[in-house]
Amino acid sequence: MAMTSLVVMGVSGCGKSHVGAAIAARLGLPLVEGDDFHPAANRQRMRAGIALTDADRAGWLDALGDELGRHPGGAVLTCSALKRAYRDRLRAAAPGLRFAWLDLDRASAAKRVAQRPAHFFPAGLVGTQFEALEQPVGEAGVLRLDALAAPGQLAATVQHWLADAAAAAAPRP
Repeated sequence: MAMTSLVVMGVSGCGKSHVGAAIAARLGLPLVEGDDFHPAANRQRMRAGIALTDADRAGWLDALGDELGRHPGGAVLTCSALKRAYRDRLRAAAPGLRFAWLDLDRASAAKRVAQRPAHFFPAGLVGTQFEALEQPVGEAGVLRLDALAAPGQLAATVQHWLADAAAAAAPRP
């Protein structure tokens, strides 16, 4: 199948890293951890319990778009992609980009984030992610997934979705 890149998106605690790794392994694609591209200033703000602004995220999104461009054969990127403008910015950098949205309720997100104390994103910021989230309902190239399902099951669902999309886009003889 012709491969495009995929963003595994959602609020903090939805399982982007685990599910993204499972998808990347199934598809034989590199995994790009979006958190690794945050500048030190962003990490410091979050550690201090300060939510990032659009301006804080601008350079990060540009870096992620550049990184997607380094993988012409496709990649799986983990990125919150909370707002439509962020997703559109990534789409502009990687035409054909698709999104697997790990939809999760606020209480489950807060519980999951509280269970990972070594992470730079504190549980106190979970609410700000929900405030910023513009759900991608109705956007083309987006698959909504229940973030509480098993990562392997989610990866299989995404693999089938991508295969179906590639088959539908293939030229007919």
